[in-house]
Amino acid sequence: MRTGFILITLLIFGGKLQAQTAEDEVKVAVNKLFIAMRTSDSALLSSCFSANAIVQTIAKDQTVKSDTVESFASAIGKEPKGLLDERIYFKQVSIDGNLASVWTPYRFYLKDRFHHCGVNSFQLVKTNGVWKIQYLIDTRRKEDCVEESMVVSPGK
Repeated sequence: MRTGFILITLLIFGGKLQAQTAEDEVKVAVNKLFIAMRTSDSALLSSCFSANAIVQTIAKDQTVKSDTVESFASAIGKEPKGLLDERIYFKQVSIDGNLASVWTPYRFYLKDRFHHCGVNSFQLVKTNGVWKIQYLIDTRRKEDCVEESMVVSPGK
């Protein structure tokens, strides 16, 4: 009887752990980007992206501005460590095989001072067993922000 209970418990919790593994891996890949930003580590930041990744932002004038991973990483690497702190929360993570879509509302701080907020939309691909960002686009504004209590500074 005790063996049956243990087996049922393992099946129930084992299935849940396995189902969370892919989502946890995706979250780690996304969080790595924000750790790189906070530590001004351009090499770590570059390693978060696939070779042909696209980085974009929707500007105040509603145009879409594109950047390269190289210039994004270079700009981040020039900042003092601890200056850039983007605090996010995972509102939605969807995964189908080697494709993941992630929606993360955020608040951005320079040092500890609020600067702006918005939403990041990530598309990730898993190649050679590793999740990489293929596409990142974000919005930026100063109002209608996610509550401060909901966001977390990754890796802190």
